[in-house]
Amino acid sequence: MRRGRVLAAGVAVLAVAAGSVALTQLGGSDRADARQNTGLPPDTAAVERGDLRDSAQADGKLGYDKQRKVNAGAAGTMTWTPPTGSTVERDKRLYEIDGLAVRLMYGSGPMYRTVKPGDRGRDVEQLERNLAVLGYTGFTPDDEYTDLTAAAVKRWQKAHDREQTGTLGPRDVVFAPGEVRIKSIGTPVGDLAQPGAPVLTTTGSERVVTFALDVAESALAKAGTKVTVDLPDGSSAPGTVSSVGRTAKPGDDPQDSEPKVTLTVSFDKPDKVGGFDQSPVTVNLTGETRKNVLSVPVNALLALPGGGFGLQVVEKGTARDVKVELGMFAEGRVEVSGGGLREGMKVGVPSL
Repeated sequence: MRRGRVLAAGVAVLAVAAGSVALTQLGGSDRADARQNTGLPPDTAAVERGDLRDSAQADGKLGYDKQRKVNAGAAGTMTWTPPTGSTVERDKRLYEIDGLAVRLMYGSGPMYRTVKPGDRGRDVEQLERNLAVLGYTGFTPDDEYTDLTAAAVKRWQKAHDREQTGTLGPRDVVFAPGEVRIKSIGTPVGDLAQPGAPVLTTTGSERVVTFALDVAESALAKAGTKVTVDLPDGSSAPGTVSSVGRTAKPGDDPQDSEPKVTLTVSFDKPDKVGGFDQSPVTVNLTGETRKNVLSVPVNALLALPGGGFGLQVVEKGTARDVKVELGMFAEGRVEVSGGGLREGMKVGVPSL
């Protein structure tokens, strides 16, 4: 994860402390001479009022949602597979075994048996709803396979030059939640397919991005968090964190052993997103926002001798140190309060 100009509070405070000691205790530098000779800092910056946003960036990969494996429903020789990258819709060929097409139907449950009159179940209801959408009606779509269902199945079989048995099973149809994209072929044409063995890997047709965050930083991107994604063609697209993994796993980087959580981004307009599968992208996250606060550049902070942090306020040609309380670090600035600070005041900063 990359924060760019955003600084984690602990690291920033240590850096400020080290820099302040060097500025105030090491003699011989131009900055130290300027301060000793005039009492004024080399440069100043204004105290600003506005919103601070804790933003960050993460490397991600452009892909497709809902990856799953399709297993063969019958034994035989694979005689046709769709092209990799193609999309298969309802009632279209998904693959062929021994010259017989296995077609796609929509449904969340599997087609795990050959259904016939008298059977009941979710697979029956899914099949009936698909038949009705395709125009093979004459029954009430429910979870009961009746003679009227069998009659509709025969009409479907006739339309596809199949034997009109009035029954359907895994050698005839495969259920998926919606249209699918062919990611890879598990059993090439000419190879033997075995029942239950993977023949295809499919995904949904909608573009998504996956990325990983350290567990400690996962609060920056909860489900529902708005993000923007920098795409391979140089454009950006808005999206939302749609899911957050429940299990933390080690990352791919051997130099980074921190456990990570995988997150998925869904685009607001997925049809407008292009790019090759698995292309690298950058996810821009916006975490907490502090509204209407006073802030100064991080390098304006001074480590005070008695502890804590302060600022050198410059007014009417004189400088004075004031103690302040620190809030959010973001965008190269830090939220400050106390010390009589007001918007527009000038505070000392190192020479640019």
